[in-house]
Amino acid sequence: MTPALRAPELMTTPAMLTMTAVSRRYGNVVALEEVSARAYPGEVLGIVGESGSGKSTLLRMMNLEETPDAGDYRLSLPDQPGNLFDLDRFARRMLCATRIGIVYQNPHLGLLMRNTSSGNVAERLLIAGERSFAALRSRARDALDASEFPLARMDARPVELSGGMQQRVQLAKAIALEPVLLLLDEPTTGLDVSVQALVLDTLKRLQRDRAITMVIVSHDLGVIRTMADRVMVMRGGRVVEEGLADQIFQDPQHEYTQQLVHAKL
Repeated sequence: MTPALRAPELMTTPAMLTMTAVSRRYGNVVALEEVSARAYPGEVLGIVGESGSGKSTLLRMMNLEETPDAGDYRLSLPDQPGNLFDLDRFARRMLCATRIGIVYQNPHLGLLMRNTSSGNVAERLLIAGERSFAALRSRARDALDASEFPLARMDARPVELSGGMQQRVQLAKAIALEPVLLLLDEPTTGLDVSVQALVLDTLKRLQRDRAITMVIVSHDLGVIRTMADRVMVMRGGRVVEEGLADQIFQDPQHEYTQQLVHAKL
């Protein structure tokens, strides 16, 4: 079954993620202008656009790394019914540590490069309260195995690993506590084509096996087409078009989306 065919079924359930009218300016620069987004349980939402379109800023908002000038952000969690932008710094940190996972384009943002790979995953578990060394070791091993990281190298430091392996450590850290939302910021940029394919295969398997709601940001339409059920196209801090993946790629309506798709083709 293709991703686009799954989307209508997924959208019959209440949204897992809802953002409404999110705006952010840096001086005179408009980063986001009344952007709204939804992602449904088990869905992969793709966000595409050129550099400076606002897609990575939006992802940072989803990870509560920034607070907008205006807007509302909610996850379908019984213990977090309000606007997540109203949470204080500690509450944000705990929510992101336990319910939201993120894989950054630059592994240096997500990993302690001179700690062991297993230690990086264990750090996430420690924040959530795990204190048993045996449990930390076992759960870190399980998460690395799920991300298809070679377990013989689980005590290697990320600084010693290839870019593809660093992304797998980030992914293991992100899924260690089985988050309800997984955010992916250009996860294959800078990787060889063959390594990109392996990383995307791992993500697709995790999404299929665990039904994690994912939001993936990329300037690469091939990545978005491979992964996404639905697509949002951003330009200049605004959403210019959104719809099912097949609809966006086969029959784009907005002139900018047409330019993106035709440039890729």
